[in-house]
Amino acid sequence: MRLPSGRSSSAIFALIGLCGCAVASAPIKDTPHVVASPQTGAVSVTVKPSDAVGDVQPVYVSVANGTDTPRSVVPSQVFAIDSAGNRIAPLPPAEAAREAGNAGELKAALMSGAASGALGAGVGAGLGAIAGSLIHSGASGAGIGAAIGGGTAAFHGVSAGASKADQQANQQINALALQPGEVRRNFTVSGYVFFPKGDYQQVQLVLVDGETGDTQMINEPLK
Repeated sequence: MRLPSGRSSSAIFALIGLCGCAVASAPIKDTPHVVASPQTGAVSVTVKPSDAVGDVQPVYVSVANGTDTPRSVVPSQVFAIDSAGNRIAPLPPAEAAREAGNAGELKAALMSGAASGALGAGVGAGLGAIAGSLIHSGASGAGIGAAIGGGTAAFHGVSAGASKADQQANQQINALALQPGEVRRNFTVSGYVFFPKGDYQQVQLVLVDGETGDTQMINEPLK
């Protein structure tokens, strides 16, 4: 029984390995690291829009408290203001993930899907060439079967890669979302709020005074 030559078998395993690499990159690239700084006696807010992802507009929001009174951040009370002055409610992270690219696929998932498709075509062509060379070299059925078996495993890996990309995209969008909570003196909280894609002029935050329960409204222009 003759097995594939070292050169041919190396090519097979290289192609299979490539399929395992088709995983999702970050749905939101270049996430901001600069956050609002506490200013004595004031609540500071900064907002920064990111590129739209599908039909979703992510906006990075950072809140810093320089007062002695805690403020509560409620993500559902962060609004986008359009050119007509209308307040647009944010999307829950799970809904944002769904709307961002067809059934939960964000930009990263779509990119991974495209990569998987390209790899699938490449693997198919490569395996065809390898199998052909094995036939002409007089390789046995077992040797050719190894090439085809490797290709089947590779294609399964490509299919699983797209599903994994969806999971990674959903996990990241939840991890990056602005979380509800209390901002104490000299503390800063930051995260993304997601809106339907649109032309927005500013972001409005409604914060809650941790002592009196009163609300504080802060408007910040989108730059």
